[in-house]
Amino acid sequence: MDQQQGVDRRREGGCACAAVRYALTTGPMFVHCCHCLDCQRQTGSAFALNALIETDRIALLAGAPKPTRMPTDSGRVHDVYRCEACQTALWSDYGGRPALRFVRIGTLDEPASLAPDVHIFTRSKQPWVGLPPGARAFEVYYDMPTEWPADSLARRRAILGDV
Repeated sequence: MDQQQGVDRRREGGCACAAVRYALTTGPMFVHCCHCLDCQRQTGSAFALNALIETDRIALLAGAPKPTRMPTDSGRVHDVYRCEACQTALWSDYGGRPALRFVRIGTLDEPASLAPDVHIFTRSKQPWVGLPPGARAFEVYYDMPTEWPADSLARRRAILGDV
């Protein structure tokens, strides 16, 4: 999916009980469909679908999710932000970088509005999960400067100073 079409589009979402509501004030930088074993374990599903976006582009409309520190196979910091009432996971911070959030696309009011740009860690993809024809898929990770649009790379650099 060409995320450039959605850069200025506002999307709203929230938890299962509606105690937490949020809006993405712009489109995400990039969308991952991650098939790693950590994502499978933490979601109880075959993969996690995450929209990478700057934290300051997530507007809280109601409530406030609370972080829960999760163990990871890599040993890096991973905080999952959940509604305190229903425990829905809304987004994550990976690697101790709170300026960048990984928003769970399934919590959007219109989750079909964002398709994955890439499928990552397909080496641990469940064998019964089929990828769409032409999907950009990587056994582990990918070369970010090659795969990300230039404006998304610039957005990432602005908050993290790296690529």
